[in-house]
Amino acid sequence: MSDAPNRVDYQGPPDYRAVGRHAVFPQTTHDEIERFNFLAQMNRHLGTRILPAVKTAFEQRVAPRVEAEGGRFENRHDVRKALLKDPYYQTWSALRRMTMEQRQQAGRWVALRQAEELASKVEAAVAAEGSGIEAGFVADPKVKIPRYVSAVDHHCMPGSYHTELFPGDVSAAANYDSGIFATTGGTLGRYSDGGGHAVVQWVRRHLPDLNPQRILDIGATLGHSVLPIAAAFPDAEVIAIDVSVPVLRYALARARSLGVRNIRFVQADGADLKAFADASFDWVQTTMFLHELSYGSMRAIMRESFRVLRPGGVVLHVEQPQYGKDMPLYEQAMRDWDAFYNNEPFWSTMHEIDLDGFLLRAGFKREHLIHGGVTAVVDRDVFPDAAEESGEDYGRKAAWHVVGARKSV
Repeated sequence: MSDAPNRVDYQGPPDYRAVGRHAVFPQTTHDEIERFNFLAQMNRHLGTRILPAVKTAFEQRVAPRVEAEGGRFENRHDVRKALLKDPYYQTWSALRRMTMEQRQQAGRWVALRQAEELASKVEAAVAAEGSGIEAGFVADPKVKIPRYVSAVDHHCMPGSYHTELFPGDVSAAANYDSGIFATTGGTLGRYSDGGGHAVVQWVRRHLPDLNPQRILDIGATLGHSVLPIAAAFPDAEVIAIDVSVPVLRYALARARSLGVRNIRFVQADGADLKAFADASFDWVQTTMFLHELSYGSMRAIMRESFRVLRPGGVVLHVEQPQYGKDMPLYEQAMRDWDAFYNNEPFWSTMHEIDLDGFLLRAGFKREHLIHGGVTAVVDRDVFPDAAEESGEDYGRKAAWHVVGARKSV
């Protein structure tokens, strides 16, 4: 007879101790682990228990009140402004913002208390690669940090991705790396690379003829999304670029410790790829990157992607879904939360943009546009009994849209 006949199987996020620890991953104490566990559990609670009741409050209280006052919802902004007056939305929103701020406090403490040690480990790994264009890491002092990066502490991260507190500092990268597992509740896998695995799976299913010899990943940060791509195409030369030197240094050490060697990390701005020749890549990729740009930079990245692609090559942009007439205004308003309360100022604008139009103006043909959907590949070491699909948590679910194009031959 079972000693716990009424026990319900645990369905929550995995313990933080399941996180993948590569050679430069920050060390964590018992208390630091439990802080991350608390945040993962709180995010789960907000998404599964509180968020559904926000919709109920909207349907039963907010919308009827607006209608009774003679108003109507013309767009998502009207919905958001009405929700702001409701105490249930206020509570959910405040708690969600709290989890983002506390996640940064937890991750930054972990990274800062061992910043010098981490910098030394990364420096040794980078030095082992040598220097020059064939090295694993190439810095370019002429690259300027765009204002859309320098002016924003993205998702409440002080100093964003690019800030160095001392020469060789990688604490921003280590903070980002250490917290992804908790923020996503482990849904991106032990090494937070589920998005990259999803892209590989999608490409093999929908573009089986793609046999890339050179791949360019724009906005690579830690390389967590591009490493599965490099591993899946070991004969390809993969170049991952970002404007931030600290994340690229860290990304190289991370990649080598995980056994991926066919990838180089190069400091460059995707809006100005003059270092790369015309028609020099078979595949250009971005993953959850477009929403952190600006109008001008996105136009330039689309143009440059077209220029550096070989005929027959593909560009793929993986992002949260665009707002459109088929998406309810309530959902649009909830997805917009990141723009107003998670330091993602371009999020709202980017998700209403006609991305097809941007691709067409860059030079791609309408008949060669690509659309699809990807869901993060479940890591069975983390979720042995997990289903491929999980519940919606507007903007947090590990499922994205693919928007891209193939260059005419």
